[in-house]
Amino acid sequence: MFPNSSNLGRPPFPPKHQQENNFFKKLPLNIPPTLLSHQPIIDAQFNFQNAAALLSGNLATIPAVTLPSMISGNGSPVCTSDAPTPFRGRKRLSEQSLPHDVKRQRFNSHRSETAVVNQAVPLPEERRYSFPGSIQPPLFRADYIPDLTPLHPVQDTLFPDPVKTTLPVAKDKQVLELFQACQQQTCDLNRKELCRTELQREIQLIFPQSRLFLVGSSLNGFGTRSSDGDLCLVIKEEPVVFQVNQKTEARHILSLVQKLFSTKLSSYIERPQLIRAKVPIVKFRDKVSCVEFDLNVNNIVGIRNTFLLRTYAYIENRVRPLVLVIKKWASFHDINDASRGTLSSYSLVLMVLHYLQTLPEPILPSLQKNYPESFDPAMQLHLVHRAPCTIPPYLSKNGSSLGDLLIGFFKYYATEFDWSHQMISVREAKAIPRPDGIEWRNKFICVEEPFDRTNTARAVHEKQKFDIIKGEFLKSWQVLRDKKDLNRILPLRSTILKR
Repeated sequence: MFPNSSNLGRPPFPPKHQQENNFFKKLPLNIPPTLLSHQPIIDAQFNFQNAAALLSGNLATIPAVTLPSMISGNGSPVCTSDAPTPFRGRKRLSEQSLPHDVKRQRFNSHRSETAVVNQAVPLPEERRYSFPGSIQPPLFRADYIPDLTPLHPVQDTLFPDPVKTTLPVAKDKQVLELFQACQQQTCDLNRKELCRTELQREIQLIFPQSRLFLVGSSLNGFGTRSSDGDLCLVIKEEPVVFQVNQKTEARHILSLVQKLFSTKLSSYIERPQLIRAKVPIVKFRDKVSCVEFDLNVNNIVGIRNTFLLRTYAYIENRVRPLVLVIKKWASFHDINDASRGTLSSYSLVLMVLHYLQTLPEPILPSLQKNYPESFDPAMQLHLVHRAPCTIPPYLSKNGSSLGDLLIGFFKYYATEFDWSHQMISVREAKAIPRPDGIEWRNKFICVEEPFDRTNTARAVHEKQKFDIIKGEFLKSWQVLRDKKDLNRILPLRSTILKR
């Protein structure tokens, strides 16, 4: 897999004229991934009592509707159901019956993820569904202008098909095959976006000035075919974001949303559960899109970091494949679940970015340092989505292969990083001393959130779990160093089948 990997992610750097032989050529970044709906906000007062009254028992009883099979924006079928379907872990039900050769995306596929949009618009009328009781705009208000612009399939020309560019070198073959098979596809994103659009319409009946944002891995460039959907409900944005206490008000708002899901939308939303975490969420499964979602209230930092990470994902070609294989590796070794005291996917992504920033010849810069105006933490939300299309590609002199970088990643966290005294900071593009605050004191892993500067790895609060995480880094580094075969630490075929 990785022949001649002598310097473990830090090999001599080739002259600039040789850098055109990277496995992909530089991809354009002038694609505007629209974050916000252009739908006008209905001018109404936010009122908890009115919202509670609306959900207290006056909801109309809606009969279950049997939905026909539907087609997503690029022609892929969207699974539907006319009966409750039990959860089956994280595996997508729409893929369970597909054979391996159908499910796997080939290297020259035209369905690889392209520009990602997040417009609050449905698919063309014949290709979209409505939740029961959806408001038809002409019957609602005369001055209400709906967002009925069709969501057209994303053009393949925005991101060139990899087959048209330089093919990867042989020693990166395993990483790239995994990446091509498991990366989120446009049809996956369309399903999540369709659900978000319809849910926003229903929730606006309770909170008329609210917006629902798709955030996290679905939109930041690091999603896989099995990634859940993350949603952020912003109660009121203008002129400033309406502040919500996560321990009291957020739970109350989410309890109303949960009741809406379990009553009026019960034919479409399965098992909505209110999880009373530090940032409370409603977990549910959309039976139409066959996607599991987590919905929070006013966790604004999630919107900001989605587009920071999206910029990192696309300014350098090696970032997305490396992140994906490490996420799959961590999941396989059971160290990728914050609810069980290990690392969240977000922390893992930040760890990869930090490693790429700290190489002797960095592969990534600090975007927040280089472009402070594009990632201003006080920027209004309707402007946040513009950042990725204003940042040019980063031209690194580091010509390391993906295999070298993968081995170097494990080596860095197994033998070089000082867990006891250092904090991972993507904002500073270096390891910095731990702060003395209570959130950082006596913590096993410290990963700084780039905007609010909290500890994203605070879930790792048991020494036993920390030792397991460190042990997996060490073992994987030693195996790859000696064997140069990704299958030794991550069974590729079964991982691709699960996706």
